[in-house]
Amino acid sequence: MRRTVGHLYLAESRRVFATLVRLLGGFDLAEEALHDAFQAALEQWPGRGVPESPRAWLISTGRFKAIDAMRRRARFEPMEDIERLAESVPSADEMIDDTGIEDDRLRLIFPCGHPALSPEAKVTLTLREVCGLTTEEIARAFLLPAPTLAQRIVRAKSKIREARIPYQVPSPAELPERLNTVLKVIYLVSNEGYSASGGASLTRSDLSGEAIRLGQLLVELLPEPEAVGLVALMLLHESRRDARTSTVGDLILLEDQDRTLWNRDQITEGLALVERALSSRRFGQYTLQAAIAGVHAEGPDATATDWAQIAALYSLLAQVEPSPIVELNRAVAVAMRDGPLAGLHLIDPILARGDLADYHLAHSARADLCRRLGRVAEARTSYKRALALTLQKPERRFLEQRLADLRD
Repeated sequence: MRRTVGHLYLAESRRVFATLVRLLGGFDLAEEALHDAFQAALEQWPGRGVPESPRAWLISTGRFKAIDAMRRRARFEPMEDIERLAESVPSADEMIDDTGIEDDRLRLIFPCGHPALSPEAKVTLTLREVCGLTTEEIARAFLLPAPTLAQRIVRAKSKIREARIPYQVPSPAELPERLNTVLKVIYLVSNEGYSASGGASLTRSDLSGEAIRLGQLLVELLPEPEAVGLVALMLLHESRRDARTSTVGDLILLEDQDRTLWNRDQITEGLALVERALSSRRFGQYTLQAAIAGVHAEGPDATATDWAQIAALYSLLAQVEPSPIVELNRAVAVAMRDGPLAGLHLIDPILARGDLADYHLAHSARADLCRRLGRVAEARTSYKRALALTLQKPERRFLEQRLADLRD
């Protein structure tokens, strides 16, 4: 029975939690009620058997446990709060349908990604409350002390409570802006999983997996084109995971990867989602990035990649979502299409503006173009600048090897 309850916890706990948050009005009380409900399952199910609807049983039990906890603290709580909560408890024969539970999960995503929260708080709270990662797991992923992460979570919850941020899906008028915020949170989680900001590993599969799962949930509940495009992008990036590092964890560039190691199932699914998002004609930056990743995925090898199409897609992306990083990526694509000198003519003005002065990949890209042009001194200077800005150990080893090669 303990194994049965354990499997149920992994599969259903975040659904149950999301509903308890709505019913109880806050994260902490819902978390306590969730744990109490599963503890009650461990104690009662061996003798009574697993109920016909475990989710509904856990939600109802969690509600009752929360009321009991409030009654134990009754001298500190207004009585009307207890009565209001008691009235919300369903009768024993009332069922909680799956649609309502899934709607609750969607309701929970939006307050965790509310514009009132800082970007760091949005990511942290989403991983903790929607995905169910522990504070320690999130802290390890972002290379932060657990107490620091815990305080971030506490402050984010306090902000939601003090600002009276509702646990609900935004109105149709508010949805586009709010959806973009939530997509940005998922995108940031995915980016950290795809290319960790620091540490011994190039990637963090736990974060990538959570981002994909969260994106798929969002598409299931709210199938907007850009949500579909984001899932496509994450799947296409994830498909290359096994080819991106050597057996000892060293970085392997896209052009040198063994494409037989790419996950064809994820590529097939990702390409289908790209087509779906593009067909809506309401696509944006994530769909365009997914389309670019799709072009890479379709090339049988690096030499067969359609760099003209990639450069054109980056030009379109620069119109939809202009940024120095998009300019940089377009410059690299142009270099692959027209030669390193053409790319260098585009990268140098970006760096001259100072927009990407502290972005190691900009200096690394410039160094590579200089290396290909035989401008060794410039390449060495740019590689050193990139190395000084890089915290990730596999990337540092790669840059150090590039510098060593230039000395030979």
